[in-house]
Amino acid sequence: MAKILLIPIFVPIVAGFLFLFVPGKLRGPLKTASLLISLLAFGVAIKIFGLSELEYAWPILRIDELQLDLLLVSNNLRNFILLFAMGFGVLISLYSLKIDREITQFNIYFGSMLLAIGGSAGILLSNHLVFMLIFWEIATLSLYLLITTGGEDSRFAATKSFAMIGASDGAFLLGIAMVWVLSGTFVISDISVPASGGLGITAFLLLMTAAITKAGAMPLHTWLPDSGEHAPASVMAILPAALDKLLGIFLLVIMVREIFILQSGALQLVLGVIGAATIIIAVMIAMVQHNVKKLLSYHAISQVGYMILGIATMTPVGIAGGVFHMLNHAIYKCCLFLCGGAVQRASGTAELDELGGLGNKMPWTFGACLIASLSISGVPPFNGFVSKWMVYQGIIETGTSGAAAPVSSFWLIFLITAMFGSALTLASFVKIIHSIFLSRLPSDKQSVREAPAVMIVPMVILAILCVIFGVFYTIPLKFFIYPALDIEPGTAIFGTWDSVMATSLLLLGFVLGGVIVLFALAKNVRTVPTWTCGEVQDNDDIIVPGTGFYKTISNMGGLKGLYKLQERRCFDLYDQGGKVGAAVSGILKWLHSGLLPMYLTWVIMGFLIVLIAVCNIW
Repeated sequence: MAKILLIPIFVPIVAGFLFLFVPGKLRGPLKTASLLISLLAFGVAIKIFGLSELEYAWPILRIDELQLDLLLVSNNLRNFILLFAMGFGVLISLYSLKIDREITQFNIYFGSMLLAIGGSAGILLSNHLVFMLIFWEIATLSLYLLITTGGEDSRFAATKSFAMIGASDGAFLLGIAMVWVLSGTFVISDISVPASGGLGITAFLLLMTAAITKAGAMPLHTWLPDSGEHAPASVMAILPAALDKLLGIFLLVIMVREIFILQSGALQLVLGVIGAATIIIAVMIAMVQHNVKKLLSYHAISQVGYMILGIATMTPVGIAGGVFHMLNHAIYKCCLFLCGGAVQRASGTAELDELGGLGNKMPWTFGACLIASLSISGVPPFNGFVSKWMVYQGIIETGTSGAAAPVSSFWLIFLITAMFGSALTLASFVKIIHSIFLSRLPSDKQSVREAPAVMIVPMVILAILCVIFGVFYTIPLKFFIYPALDIEPGTAIFGTWDSVMATSLLLLGFVLGGVIVLFALAKNVRTVPTWTCGEVQDNDDIIVPGTGFYKTISNMGGLKGLYKLQERRCFDLYDQGGKVGAAVSGILKWLHSGLLPMYLTWVIMGFLIVLIAVCNIW
């Protein structure tokens, strides 16, 4: 029975590898096979979720005491994340049946999609750090290949993503080596090392670097906005918005709960600072973006901050809130990217300045986008509110528990940052809803039509999950979150939130408001056109773009300079690292001039340094 763990890993990986060599002209067979394989992986994930804990071992290599076995294990945490990861794969495969206009290489796209699904399953089920790294690399490669399917403009974004995540994978490798030195094993279930001392703290920070880069947290986030702007929306929905968040936070959770014993409060403080900074900085940048996919990418970064902040509290309610927010974010952000992709497909653009009035043209997309926008903004009774509310409770519990940990001294700052971030998120999505759906319809968008049904279905399913996981939040907590973290139901949350009652009152308010509006319209109401001083105005001249809502923020004293520096990529570690590398290369090029006197000078200087260091003649 344990061999069932091999199916969601190797069937998609083998099929995806073969797809890379299939002619791209075979669109139909590629689409059908991709959907069927993702359905198979999802079905097996459901089966695994319903089974008890499984263990599978496959000996691969043994050299003296070094033993490399493919060790797979299923437990509550891994099973529930696997279930949703494979589910997202099915939804994106279904959505991808109608994205012919957005991608260039169909064999690369569908092959890489299956590689991402299989690699993700391998990461989630691996009980061996070396094989987890191997599957981690497969997921990184699939991300690179998927981004390149967006066309020529996506090449730089793909290279940047591969370079940044690849560098963090190097940190992952070094961290694994240090963990092996400390514990003498690569088997995750057998590792429990103190995160203390130089080696232990360094190992923790290296693995944390890999986790937060994968999840897209600051300051290692800059690969995500560039990818969001140029990659197909379905790519952003399956990887950065869903799978990468699940995998990055999964690694962080098993680090603090299984691999390391956190004895240093300073490491908690590091996580807390990263989480709080990610929330506020990313949402401030998102507010001034004009491209809908780039805006959503920055919000994907901001939401990671809540997950990290919840884990940093090291309280049951905080960690449960962070993991629950990981799941909720994957749901609503996947929905938002799919909505953005549907809008771009229908209108031909993702620029907010060129959109408007599509609410009547695309009602299903509008409805799904509205629900997901309220969810990410933390508006009750949707799912984003519940998980953020739990993170708030974790922060409060940390600050009021009387603990001496450094993180408890900053709890109020963390709480204000998290709540203020939610308010700014709502303000940002007001801009999106207005700019795309509620403002005046541009003249060149009169022929826009709703997205095909196969694209609508995934969006609607995700929007429904946003409602269910918010109104009936006890269901995912009871069946997914609490069992995954070994928390007794009812012991984590110390606040009170009667979501059913609150939702009933909200619905009653909407009904009463509708009755009042209908009653008012029943009277003799005179409708007149907008007065324009007698001048006939062109439709496009009187459109009020939603992107102008927050221009005052980008022009505000103090922020204006920071925004300009951000636009020039002064805070981009990739760009700045490239400049440093170019400078070093220039110096080496100058030194390697080909002139004999220059070489003799450096030989003599080197000889003098050796004499001073070895012979102590100074």
